[in-house]
Amino acid sequence: MAGWLITAVLAVTLLTTVGHGLFLSMDKGSSHRTGLDLVAAGVLLGLGLKELLNKGDGSAEPPGWTRKLDQFCAMPLPLLLGISAALEVIRPDALFLFTKTAGSLLAAGMGTGAELLATGVFSLVSASLLLIPLLALVLAGPERVLALLERGKQWLFANGDLLVGVVGVALGLYLGWQGIEGLGDR
Repeated sequence: MAGWLITAVLAVTLLTTVGHGLFLSMDKGSSHRTGLDLVAAGVLLGLGLKELLNKGDGSAEPPGWTRKLDQFCAMPLPLLLGISAALEVIRPDALFLFTKTAGSLLAAGMGTGAELLATGVFSLVSASLLLIPLLALVLAGPERVLALLERGKQWLFANGDLLVGVVGVALGLYLGWQGIEGLGDR
């Protein structure tokens, strides 16, 4: 949860700051979001296509990255938070969420203080959503929830590359459409 909170604050703040610098000339649209949408679209399309083209060999064993999870979790907390933050900003769903949040803040035309406050509130609310699985574990009991989580983990290991690829391409196409539409607005 701490990793998500830190990453959300830094990513949205960085994207908002960069967004203020992405002034497009009036003949190419006037929305700050246009530049952010096009940049994010390119990143997401690249990531999605990479995952789809480099899909696993179809073997029944879990992907190689799953065997590294125990080593990953044994790292010192500061290093774990840093690696977690880096991994979060390359995930298509997180990148989409951060980009659209920064774009909404830019479109609202708030001052710097209000943007920072809104970024903090967004980060706290989105981080608190990570508590839902823990609440389900407490309320429904470990017997019911752990079996469901194990089945979900096995499905994700088998289909993770495809899922990330499809989500990345879909979100990239959506953001590309939004960016191109922004270029057409005058």
